[in-house]
Amino acid sequence: MKNGKKCGKNSAYSKKGGYDPLCYTSDLKKNVQNVANVKVIDGDTINLNGVKFRLYGIDSPELNQKCKINNKSYRCGLLAKNFLESIINTNDLNCEKINKDRYSRIIAKCYSNKKDLNRLMVKNGWALAYTKYSNNYVDDQTFAKKNKLGIWEGKFINPETWRMNKRKGLTD
Repeated sequence: MKNGKKCGKNSAYSKKGGYDPLCYTSDLKKNVQNVANVKVIDGDTINLNGVKFRLYGIDSPELNQKCKINNKSYRCGLLAKNFLESIINTNDLNCEKINKDRYSRIIAKCYSNKKDLNRLMVKNGWALAYTKYSNNYVDDQTFAKKNKLGIWEGKFINPETWRMNKRKGLTD
């Protein structure tokens, strides 16, 4: 569809020659999960009923990643995970599938109480706008940086750079 949403294989738009999308309810339900069994893996990954969801358009510090405030290290990755846990209402959590990544995780926008969790993570400074994949949260990142929220309160290594350094054995 023009807005990037996908109905599913049974919908009219997916059939050759179809012009106006017609999404069947059964197709839409395949893309949205409503669950109560939630486990937060880290600041940008959650497990819903055994399925891993990577939050679209954001990159949060890794669980073991450390940041600094006034030259003192702290586990910013753990704090990012804790923040995500604190904003999730497991009774009202919905994730909308956007894609799949190379690790077979579902890339999704997730909402709790109708609030965009991806946006909240960036706006509160516990994740970066992952501009490599999306520009959706750049304004939220600017807000967090300006107000020194979350990791912006001190110094940190971009999570993508931290992962690269970790693979090379350059970080603790």
